[in-house]
Amino acid sequence: MSEGSDSPVSRRKFLKKISQGAAAVATGGVAGGAMHAAAIQSSADTGKQGKVQYGMLIDLRRCIGCQACTVACKAEADVPMGVTRSWVEYAEKGLYPNVGRSFLPRLCNQCSEPHCVRVCPTGATYKRPQDGIVVVDQGVCIGCLYCAQACPYDMRYLNPVTRFADKCDLCIHRVAKGLVPSCVNTCQGRARIFGDVNDPTSEIHKLIARNPVSVIRETYGTQPNVYYIGLDTTDENTKKPGQYVRVTTNKAKSKKRT
Repeated sequence: MSEGSDSPVSRRKFLKKISQGAAAVATGGVAGGAMHAAAIQSSADTGKQGKVQYGMLIDLRRCIGCQACTVACKAEADVPMGVTRSWVEYAEKGLYPNVGRSFLPRLCNQCSEPHCVRVCPTGATYKRPQDGIVVVDQGVCIGCLYCAQACPYDMRYLNPVTRFADKCDLCIHRVAKGLVPSCVNTCQGRARIFGDVNDPTSEIHKLIARNPVSVIRETYGTQPNVYYIGLDTTDENTKKPGQYVRVTTNKAKSKKRT
């Protein structure tokens, strides 16, 4: 039998080509899904050359506890009364009469291995592939707050107005315009440094390389991208005998501070 245009062999070849084309389209769809998956994969991948990961370095030697960052955050993000995206904790401690005060700004840690992303049943919480910022898509969020339960840092809350999960997103609307987050812009002591932690030329990368830095709750395996210089982890649960310690915070009192 010849392989003319009407032959069964020709039709088989034609159908085979269609199948191959469909497979290519399907592969493209899988690749698109893989791109989204890459946004929430391990920090080993986030550290690859060219992979942007925005984070923040907070130099506690320069923080004066003025709460300007807290106010700026509420104003910039229109955060309702009764809830807070970020805040500054006060820790008073010492042995009388030598008692001092330290400060600890708190915000979403923009983790490389975010627990909140893993537990979200709808995919509303995800890690942006272009900059590593963890965000909440309120068009997909159902307000179950699984993410809030999974976050080791107590940085998520139910927005009383929208009834969706909410948190710090490093002011992505400002970052998209080449601006720094509002809290960084407002900090009077210039204690906050924002940038790409993976960029060797960035200020934040250089400061992290030159200074001993700490992260909060490192043992939880979330690999935070908020770093601290001079972090003091003392709380009521870890104070020494006879030591006075008092922590003022928005964080749940039943949990350890760090």
